[in-house]
Amino acid sequence: MRIIGIDPGYAIMGVGIVDYKGSRFTPVFYDSITTDSHTPNEERLMRLYDSLAEIIAEYRPEAASIEELFYNTNATTAMMVGEARGMALLACAKAGMIISEYTPLQIKSALTGYGRADKKQVQTMVKMILGLSEVPKPDDTADALAAAICHAHHAGGRVKI
Repeated sequence: MRIIGIDPGYAIMGVGIVDYKGSRFTPVFYDSITTDSHTPNEERLMRLYDSLAEIIAEYRPEAASIEELFYNTNATTAMMVGEARGMALLACAKAGMIISEYTPLQIKSALTGYGRADKKQVQTMVKMILGLSEVPKPDDTADALAAAICHAHHAGGRVKI
């Protein structure tokens, strides 16, 4: 199964695609989509959508794993990230993928066995599981790969749109 993991963000959206067969992972693609803070909001959202749609069209993942929005204290930031997350959900839905959503706690737990693991622990596990020579940068990219790995381990919460 080919899985795309997405760490939604407005300035940086992490994207990672893995193939999962048996119990083995193969990294296929990983990068981040960035938008400039001086660009109007609607153009930033369009860039996120168009870039993600291109990646999906090129690599043709069957399933999508998207990190659920973690809301802390900044409502404005949460709304902007929510809009970016909406663009990611739309791109995946239009491609006909099975979409699963996971909390940061579920993703951390799937990779490390501990839901309160720190970023470095998760990144180390991404590197090990995928057999990479170094941790993918920026952090958002490693988080997207973690979301894809989480889906392979969970295979739950599926929604076919």
